[in-house]
Amino acid sequence: MTAPVAVVFDAYGTLLDVHSAMARHADRLGPDWAVLSAAWRAKQLEYSWVRSLTGPTQHRDFAVLTDAALDFVATRHGLTDPSLLADLRRAYRTLSAYHEVPVMLAALRAAGIGTAILSNGEPTMLAQGVDAAGVSDLLDAVLSVEPVGVFKPDPRVYALATERFGCPAAQLAFVSSNAWDAFGARENGFRVVWVNRTGQPDEYGLRGTVIERPDLTNLQAHLA
Repeated sequence: MTAPVAVVFDAYGTLLDVHSAMARHADRLGPDWAVLSAAWRAKQLEYSWVRSLTGPTQHRDFAVLTDAALDFVATRHGLTDPSLLADLRRAYRTLSAYHEVPVMLAALRAAGIGTAILSNGEPTMLAQGVDAAGVSDLLDAVLSVEPVGVFKPDPRVYALATERFGCPAAQLAFVSSNAWDAFGARENGFRVVWVNRTGQPDEYGLRGTVIERPDLTNLQAHLA
């Protein structure tokens, strides 16, 4: 394989640890904080898919949906402390990057390979996230779904990456920890890396058709 023109990353769950928001406040949430965090993430994604499927007039940006998902989980599980909920909302805007991310991005840039994010996040939310993670200077572009008003895995979202780099999808690598997102990118012609951090079973027939890695360490070596 030849090296891609650029590597395009999903943000939430791939570069940024979506569970780090609740992990920071685990002492206030109790021993089931990880269950609550998984429920928050699941509801957030559910809202994005339902909004996409019901048409453009129902679109709400990802920050709004993230907060709405937290409200649901809080009500469902009896979280009533307003200061805790406010802290969780703030924490989601400043998620921690996975530890290998800065070194990996720097290595791609040093090799002359472009780097970008293509995310469901809205622009301000993404800007806060990449700044807090300390990777702003390691990215050539941070692309939000907002210009097309629909969420992944809609093909119009993946087209934002090919438009940005001015090349066919086959000349770009797309990296996601979300199997549904990896599938969407594969079906839109990208060279795909599925970051299967938790050893999940195969989904969407990904295994054997995409590059599967346990994390992002030394990603460059698996692309060229």
